[in-house]
Amino acid sequence: MSHLMNTYARQPVTFSHGEGVWLWDTNGKRYLDALSGIAVNTLGHAHPEFTAALSGQIGKLIHTSNVYQISEQEKIADKLCELSRMDEVFLCNSGCEANEAAIKLARMFGHNKGIAEPAIIVMEKAFHGRTLATLSATGNRKVQAGFEPLVSGFVRVPYDDLEAIRQVAQHNPNIVAILVEPIQGEGGIRTPDVVYLQGLRAMCDQHDWLLMLDEVQSGIGRTGKWFAHQHAAILPDVMTLAKGLGSGVPVGACLAAGKATGTFKPGNHGSTFGGNPLASTAALTTLSIMEKQQLLTHAAALGAALKQQFLTRLANVKGVVTVRGQGLMLGIELDRPCGALVGKALEKGLLINVTADNVIRLLPPLIFSQVDAQLLLDSLCPLITEFLAQEQA
Repeated sequence: MSHLMNTYARQPVTFSHGEGVWLWDTNGKRYLDALSGIAVNTLGHAHPEFTAALSGQIGKLIHTSNVYQISEQEKIADKLCELSRMDEVFLCNSGCEANEAAIKLARMFGHNKGIAEPAIIVMEKAFHGRTLATLSATGNRKVQAGFEPLVSGFVRVPYDDLEAIRQVAQHNPNIVAILVEPIQGEGGIRTPDVVYLQGLRAMCDQHDWLLMLDEVQSGIGRTGKWFAHQHAAILPDVMTLAKGLGSGVPVGACLAAGKATGTFKPGNHGSTFGGNPLASTAALTTLSIMEKQQLLTHAAALGAALKQQFLTRLANVKGVVTVRGQGLMLGIELDRPCGALVGKALEKGLLINVTADNVIRLLPPLIFSQVDAQLLLDSLCPLITEFLAQEQA
C-alpha cells in the first residue's frame, strides 16, 4: 500500500526513462507522448542540450535565496520581457502560484485606487489552480467542492461573452481586473474569436481595470506564438506563465506591464524557491533552444496540419462534434464522456488526456515531427472510431 495521499486516479504505468517524444515504462514498453506532462515537456524528454545545461548548473549552484541577487533570474526576466513586451517579472514555482501573485497584484492595485473590496471578473469553466484563491477563481465545482468557504472577490461570467462583462461593469463599481485564459485548457480547449480578447482589452482600458491573462497552459510557443494573446495583437497588463517554461523543471512567472508595473514593493510578495539558479537556467535554456530550432513556426504549421487531418479523418464519424485549438494545443470534442479512451490509448502505447469529460486533449512536445504526427493520427483516429461504435452498439 502506498503512503502517498490518494489525490490522483493514476494510470497503471510507471515510466523509467524517455527520449524525444517517447517514454518507456518499467517493463520496457514504448509510448508516444502526445501530452508532454500536460503541456510541460516543451522539448520532449532527455533533450541533450537541455540536459547538459541543467547538469552544468547543478554542478555550480542550485539555490541561494531571493535575499540575494541571482544573475540567471535577471537574465530570464530580461528575456521574458523581450519576448512579451512586458515590463517586470516575478518568478515562482507553478501556475497556481503565478495566478496567486496576479490576484494579489490586482487587489493591491484596487486598494491603491481607494477600492476597499476589489473584485475580479473570472469565467465559467475556467481553471486557474488549486490553492484557495485560485480554486475560488476557477469555474469548476468539482475543484471547489469540500473547500468552502471560498475566497470572495470574484464575479463569474460566461466565457467569450463581452456583453456579460458590460453588464457587470454597469452594476459593480468594485471591479479592478479581468482574469481570463486566452484559450481554456481544462475547460475543453475552448478558443474564442480574436475580437473577444480585443474587446476585453478595450473594456479594461475604458474602466481602468487590469487585463490579466492566464497563459500557464497556452503560453511558451504552444499555439505557434510565444503567447496565445499575440494572435489577437494585444498586450495584457498582467500575464501568468508556468508549465512549458522550464521543460519539466518547476518554474512559474507573473509578468506586469503598464499600469500594473510597480504595484508590488519589497515585502508585498515572495517565494523561497522561485527563480533560483536551477529553475532560471531551465527556463533560459528552454527559450534559447526554442529560438534556435524555430519551434514556434513548427508548432503553428504542424498544429494546423494535424487539426485539418483530424477534421478530415473524423468527418463522417458519428459522435465526433468538432476538432478545435491552435498550434499544438488541440481538442477533439465527442458527444459523450470519453475518459475511458485514456486507458485504451495507454494500452496501444499512446499518451493522451481527456478534459471537460468529453474532450480529448492533445498537447504534444513542440519537437513533435511530421512522422510523430502521422503516428498519432494513425493510432488515435481508429481508437476514437472504435470507441464511438462500441458506445452506439
